[in-house]
Amino acid sequence: QVQLVESGGGLVQAGGSLRLSCAASGHTFSNYPMGWFRQIPGKEREFVAAISWSQTTTSYRDSLKGRFTISRDNAKNTVYLQMNSLKPGDTAVYYCAATQRTSNPSPFRYEYDYWGQGTQVTVSS
Repeated sequence: QVQLVESGGGLVQAGGSLRLSCAASGHTFSNYPMGWFRQIPGKEREFVAAISWSQTTTSYRDSLKGRFTISRDNAKNTVYLQMNSLKPGDTAVYYCAATQRTSNPSPFRYEYDYWGQGTQVTVSS
């Protein structure tokens, strides 16, 4: 059974940093892209960042470029999201996702097959 388990969320003051991790088990995703999405209550889940299996290609939500960095360690079957200069507007549940449908770091939810349970990130002002 495939499982994606996020960790690293929590409460942080505006301007602070958090590093999210997502560990995959039950399947090796080292050959496939992985991504991060987030969902604010009452809003649709939105794309945050994605990374190719080789780490040579990354994709980011435009508004997050320069503050968020996605990376992965294929040996550990883990993807990370480093979030810096956090703002209250970044408060959301963050989800990692994995796909076997494409080799590209896709920003589209429908292209991801597997999802984690989410981790809450709360940024206080």
